[in-house]
Amino acid sequence: MHPSTLPVDIVERMRVRRGRLHLFESLDAARTALVVIDMQNAFLRPGAPSETPMARAIVPQINRLAQALRASGGLVAYAQGSFQPQGPDAWPLFFDHMVNPAFSSAILQALTPGHADHALWPELDVQPQDLRVRKKRYSAFYPGACNLPEQLRERGVDTVIITGTLTNVCCEASARDAMMGDFKTVMVSDANAARSDAEHLGALVSLVQFFADVRSTEEVIGMLAVSSS
Repeated sequence: MHPSTLPVDIVERMRVRRGRLHLFESLDAARTALVVIDMQNAFLRPGAPSETPMARAIVPQINRLAQALRASGGLVAYAQGSFQPQGPDAWPLFFDHMVNPAFSSAILQALTPGHADHALWPELDVQPQDLRVRKKRYSAFYPGACNLPEQLRERGVDTVIITGTLTNVCCEASARDAMMGDFKTVMVSDANAARSDAEHLGALVSLVQFFADVRSTEEVIGMLAVSSS
């Protein structure tokens, strides 16, 4: 697992700035959604184009959170990166410029709906009542990139728990946009994965200061228990 302990100076800065480290002491499960970002074969399968090995290690924590939230009356939502070579679901700025052509083609193919690598990782505890959405940008909350925000608001959800991969890319982008869109946002420190410890911790440090509460899986489950007691 990634080291996820926040640096002492950041913790002290938060205590001085806001008078406390954590934003929320409990969670109203009925108004909360666990958002699972990009936990697809394209990121978890050994040898896949976007393989993030640490993402396989966080599956048990995501499953525990999903089970706890469902049991408390909350919602679980899986957001899948989904693209097409052309049309409204294309993203030429990324696929034509951010990676070399050969690698770009492999990534695009893997994240095209219908490809085996587009599917969710089979070890995830996905249930029929869970929400499944597609996103065509890093963030599941970026306007026009995914209908998740609208679906959550229709269900009365005002709080999101962010998990998945990569911590510093799609998960961080989703957390930032969720907060900017007025969702209370919790980033789970041991249920997000990046390609290095430094990238993972760097994202948590940025988010905790301006965008989200940062909590462990155990802490989030405890927060749900407080709200249901």
